[in-house]
Amino acid sequence: MHRNLFKPLIIVGTSLLLAGGSFADLQAREKTIIMDPPKSLPVLEPVPRPDIVFVIDSLRPKLNKNITPIVDFIRDIEFSDMPEEYDIWSDSQINPYKVDLKDMKDTVKLDLSGYVPPITKHVTSDFGFRRWRFHYGIDLKVEKGDSVLCAFDGTVRLTRRDRRGYGYFVLVRHFNGLETLYGHLARITVNPGDTIKAGVPVGLGGNTGRSTGYHLHFELRYLGNPLNPNDLIDFQSCCTKNNILQLNASHFSYKKEIDKIRFWKVRRGDTLGRIAMRTGVSISKLCKLNGIKRSTKLRIGRNLRYT
Repeated sequence: MHRNLFKPLIIVGTSLLLAGGSFADLQAREKTIIMDPPKSLPVLEPVPRPDIVFVIDSLRPKLNKNITPIVDFIRDIEFSDMPEEYDIWSDSQINPYKVDLKDMKDTVKLDLSGYVPPITKHVTSDFGFRRWRFHYGIDLKVEKGDSVLCAFDGTVRLTRRDRRGYGYFVLVRHFNGLETLYGHLARITVNPGDTIKAGVPVGLGGNTGRSTGYHLHFELRYLGNPLNPNDLIDFQSCCTKNNILQLNASHFSYKKEIDKIRFWKVRRGDTLGRIAMRTGVSISKLCKLNGIKRSTKLRIGRNLRYT
């Protein structure tokens, strides 16, 4: 208590000395201050608060026009095993993981529930060998401007234009461990980093890149390795074949067949007859494997498949 009164006493004493008062006057005033009881402070009435709820409610319609609502996503960690390689996030490479799964030892469970078909049109070209190259996806018919939908909940990892291949394409990493690719789009409607639900349009159907007609090139990948979409999806009913995929090495056995493929690089002076003689493969088989005729002019540097 005395410590609190000390500062006011100094101020009062100093004021009296400056005014020319005596030390006795200062002592008298000091006693008066100490002995006088402190005056009671006035009681302040509480100030009524404004109705904040009413103010916010009145502003809510304006706010909703500019703020995207938060969407809840179900990430089913009970079934889907996320590999540690998915710590790698690239917005420039389709396959930044560099993992070959044809000899994988484990079985991985992936949750396929919540699937939405990207498009409900018929298949125009299947997964597998295409003469001199391998087709790593499945082609679905689209009309110009058809909405192409995201197959599962996930986050957009990559959007790009590939003039000589996929054209405009989108790659989405899904919470179940899969990645999907949508190629030959006329327009992309999402951005890298967007978190989207299954059924949200990622683009519009088109004919961009290496394409001979309007179609969607659709790929399913795990750690960058393409899967045969027919193993997971019934494209006639537009549904998954099972809610849970037991993923193992058998899903990547096609890679061993690809490894067996051999190519002959055309050199100056080569003819189909000479190549057939050097490789031990008939001219008719060379033509069939490469989609050419006996009269086709061979371009120097071209790779011809012979196995």
